[in-house]
Amino acid sequence: MSLAEIKTKIEADARAEAQAILEKARTQAGAVQAEAEEDIKKIEKTYNDRFTAEKPEILRRREIVAALDVKKIELGVKQDAISRAFDGAVEQLKALPAEKAAAFIENLLNKAVQTGKETLFVAEGEKLITKEWLDDYNKRKKTSLLLADEPRDISGGFILAEGGIETNCSWDMLIRWIRDDIEADVVQRLFSD
Repeated sequence: MSLAEIKTKIEADARAEAQAILEKARTQAGAVQAEAEEDIKKIEKTYNDRFTAEKPEILRRREIVAALDVKKIELGVKQDAISRAFDGAVEQLKALPAEKAAAFIENLLNKAVQTGKETLFVAEGEKLITKEWLDDYNKRKKTSLLLADEPRDISGGFILAEGGIETNCSWDMLIRWIRDDIEADVVQRLFSD
């Protein structure tokens, strides 16, 4: 046998052995793939069965969450309406006729004054509580209240101060004080059927 024939025989044997290895690998790959596909089908069936079993609970939870979201929105709308109602009360105080506003402010001032020497702070552009009005008040009540030069950021009314102690009689604060007391009644009037 010649060297060429031996080489050809070795190559043919190697090809046959490689072909056998490839066939064995293909068979094993096919078995692994079939097993993987079977596992995939089992997993899909498990998840489908589980979803089918849990679907009513999932839908029930969604309904609960949606109902809570609706209630949150309704509550927000109601809170907004209540705030607007109290803001409207502040606006009504601001819109009081001058005579009624003056009487109301004087009554508040009578209750708030402790020493008669306090300083009165008002909002910028206050038209009712002026130096002249306060001079007249001081004369009638025998007090010596001072009108501060610097305005305060209030909606109306006044802030009375002495020695670092302030009594806030602004419209916003007055409404805030009574809000806790009357809010339940306001809610009932706004939202009762």
